[in-house]
Amino acid sequence: MNYHWNWNIFWDAAPDGGGTYLDSLISGMLWTLATAGLAWIIALVLGAIIGTIRTAPNKWAARLANGYVELFRNIPLLVQMFLWYFVMPELVPSEMGNWLKSLPNAPFITAVLSLGFFTSARVAVQVSAGINALPSGQRMAGTALGLTLPQTYRYVLLPMAFRIIIPSLTNEVAAIIKNSSVALTIGLMELTASARSMQEFSFQVFEAFTVATLIYLGVSVIAIILSNLLEKATAVPGYITSGSATAGGK
Repeated sequence: MNYHWNWNIFWDAAPDGGGTYLDSLISGMLWTLATAGLAWIIALVLGAIIGTIRTAPNKWAARLANGYVELFRNIPLLVQMFLWYFVMPELVPSEMGNWLKSLPNAPFITAVLSLGFFTSARVAVQVSAGINALPSGQRMAGTALGLTLPQTYRYVLLPMAFRIIIPSLTNEVAAIIKNSSVALTIGLMELTASARSMQEFSFQVFEAFTVATLIYLGVSVIAIILSNLLEKATAVPGYITSGSATAGGK
């Protein structure tokens, strides 16, 4: 049986009433970008905090931060999605659980939180590696200037560390875009789910996933190009940035 190619399928009306199949894929792309973008904000903020605590002199705080990283980094993202979506509403008080279940965009909110916490553990590793890659003299110089420990991190260590780990963060940006596809398992109609829906209704599987693949590729390439421009603009003379943060990823 020969496969019947039909590239005009994208202009046919989709059964969901949302326009054409192309409109459905564009809508899925927007949901993908919204999920990845909001999750990245959460990941960057939490990752910076947890990564900083991992390098703090307080051993108990560092152990808690390490525990956070090991917890979220070593549980598969798919399992975390299910835990956030199906298990979490049953663990909280019943009123809060019912409220969570009744949220109109519960799959979207769940996907953002799950993906944000999962990626924050990976970002934390990069941040702590970037801080540890700096010469110890920088921390001592901050102390000599009369800066407190938080001020030393804020004004001396973190600005330098982030400029060093931009290449590694670029990889995480690309990864979070791709990982957002896992959200289809909890009902979010992001790009992969939209392509799968198109394939199920039209049976044009190759056309649907070819275009979805090209969209993922285009979005990732744009993100990488922007990150590379940012890397060049913030590069510190005398520091080798590429791969520097991954050496300490443990």
